[in-house]
Amino acid sequence: MPEAATLPTRREEAWRYADMGALARLGVGAIDQWQEITLGTGETHRECMVVGGNQPELRRIRLTLGDGARAELFVTNAGQDYTRVEAEVTLGRGAHFEFGGVTIGGGDAVREFVTKVVHAQPEATSNQTVRAVHWDTGTGNFLGEIKVARHAQKTDAAQDFKGLLLEAGASANAVPQLEIFADDVKCAHGATVGQLDEAARYYMAARGLSPETVQRLLVQAFIGDAFVGLEDEARREELLSAALQALEGASL
Repeated sequence: MPEAATLPTRREEAWRYADMGALARLGVGAIDQWQEITLGTGETHRECMVVGGNQPELRRIRLTLGDGARAELFVTNAGQDYTRVEAEVTLGRGAHFEFGGVTIGGGDAVREFVTKVVHAQPEATSNQTVRAVHWDTGTGNFLGEIKVARHAQKTDAAQDFKGLLLEAGASANAVPQLEIFADDVKCAHGATVGQLDEAARYYMAARGLSPETVQRLLVQAFIGDAFVGLEDEARREELLSAALQALEGASL
C-alpha cells in the first residue's frame, strides 16, 4: 500500500488544523512512533521539553498512570516549521496529569498541542494550561479531548487556552472535546484570543521603556501561566527563556 494512503487527513478531528504537506515530509514512520511511559501506583514523572527547529517535528507521548500516580508535561513549542506535540493519557484512581504548553513564533508555521486525557477511574484530576503567541501568518493550535468513563466519579478536569496575536495575519485555534459518561464530575474549558493590552503598553512606554522591552514583558507575563505548575525553578526559566528567544526574532 502506498505510504501516503496511511497518513492522517484533515477529516480526522485530531488533524483538522495540521500542515498536511509537512506530515507527508515526515512520513508514516514518524506518525507511528510513540514514547510509552507507564507509572505504577504512587509513582511520579516530570518531562520538560523545548521543541521545534527548521524542519517538521512530531512528538507523540503515551502515558498510563496507576492509582495515585502523577505525571507532568511542560513544553515550549517554537518551531520554524510544522511542530506538533501529542499526548495520550490514561488515569487510574486518584491519579493526576498536569500539562503546561506554549506555542510561539511567526513565519507561516503551524505549531500545535494535541491531548487526549482519559479519566478511566474515579477521583482522578487533570489540568491543562496552554498559551499561544503568534505573528506574521503563524498559527497556534490546541486540540484537547477529555473522556470520562461511566464509573469515573469525582473526576476533576480543566483546560485553559489563551491566544495572543501580535499581527493581524496570525491565528490561534482551540478545539475542546468533552465525552462525559459519569454524573459526579467537574469538567471545565476556557478559551480566549486577543491582542496585547494597549493601555498597559502605553502605561509602560510612558515610563521610558522601549517598545521591545514592553512587548517582552507583556508576553512574558502572558505565557508565564503555562508554567505555574512547574515547581523546578531552573526548568521553568529554561522554558520561558526559549519562548522569549523566539520572540526576539520578531520584527513587529
